[in-house]
Formats: sequence, C-alpha cells, structure tokens
Amino acid sequence: MLRGGHARGEQDCRLEEDTMPRVPVHAIDEAPEQSREALRRLERRMGRVLNIHAEMAHAPVVLAAYLGIQQAITAQGSFDARTREAIALAMAAVDQCAYCQSAHTAGGQAAGWSLAETVAIRDGTADLGPKVGSLLAVARELAGNTGYVADATWQAAREAGWGDAELAELFAHVAANMFTNYFNHYVQTEPDLPAAPGLEGWSPRG
Repeated sequence: MLRGGHARGEQDCRLEEDTMPRVPVHAIDEAPEQSREALRRLERRMGRVLNIHAEMAHAPVVLAAYLGIQQAITAQGSFDARTREAIALAMAAVDQCAYCQSAHTAGGQAAGWSLAETVAIRDGTADLGPKVGSLLAVARELAGNTGYVADATWQAAREAGWGDAELAELFAHVAANMFTNYFNHYVQTEPDLPAAPGLEGWSPRG
C-alpha cells in the first residue's frame, strides 16, 4: 500500500467488481479508418498497440487530441525525459490511475530513474532535490486542487530556478497526463502492461 496521500494502494485502484471495459479493444484494421495510420505509428514506436491507444482510436478526435499534445510537447517542450517521466508518475498517482502508474514506471526507468525512485515519486517521498521537487509540488497541487496552486508553492519553484515559461509549460504536461489518466478511468482500460510495485493484480473488474 502506498502512503503519503498521493496514490491509493492496490485495492483502491480497482474499479467496481464485474465491470468490463466500456470501449472494446480492436485490431488496427478494425478501427475507424481515420485512426489507422496513427495506430500504426504508435505500434512501430511501442512495439504493439496498447489498450489505451486502441480504445482512443474508436473516436478519431480523441486519438488526434492525444497525439497532438504529445507532439507539441516533443517539438516545443523544454523538460528533459527524466523530468517528464517524474511529472507523469506524480500525476498518475494523484489521479489514482494504476494503468498510467504502471506505464510510466517503465518509462521512468527508461529515462534513468531506478525502480525504487519511481515508487518514491509516486508516493511523494522521493528526495529529488529542490528544483525537481518544487516542480512536482506545483504539479501535484495543480492536479489535486482543480488548477489552484498556493503562492508559497509557486514561489518555492521560482526560488528553485524555474522561470515563468517553464511553470507555464508545466500546465501542458499536467494536462497531457490528466488526459490519459481520466480516459483510463472513463473507459475502464484493462491492464496490458506489467503492474507497478504496489499495484500487482489490479484490474478494472476488481
């Protein structure tokens, strides 16, 4: 069970018993035509089509919106991979999304965090130093308080070295992760990734 008020444990991350995914997962050739090329690109990048992407593809606008914000962050964002993955882990924990916590545990390790560090980032106990730590504090408040961030939290990030442009950019990263976290809750995405520590056995069916 994770502690610290930022992520629920295994039992709390499960949805109601006997629920099914609300949007079925289909193969690329069964998806709407407008979504197929995007799914092929994701398949090449990820090695396979993940359940979340196959579900988004049912409404091409959803998949296009997801890819649009991801492409904007890749093209114009200033945060390095470790910082992006730390934000994603923190957001998945705040939003209690077991699927994204699992996905970004793998992504975080690929970016250079240790497995133990990914767990500590999720539960809010990681010692990341004042700069990254203050940025995650802003992100957690932003996500947990409907966009409101205390002046003291904002000022701590400024004093740690974050400028106006970077703090504004943080909103895009938080929004991108809320998009996937909430979508997984909304359609009840089933696991197709190794579970993050503390979330073993989670399932939309409970």
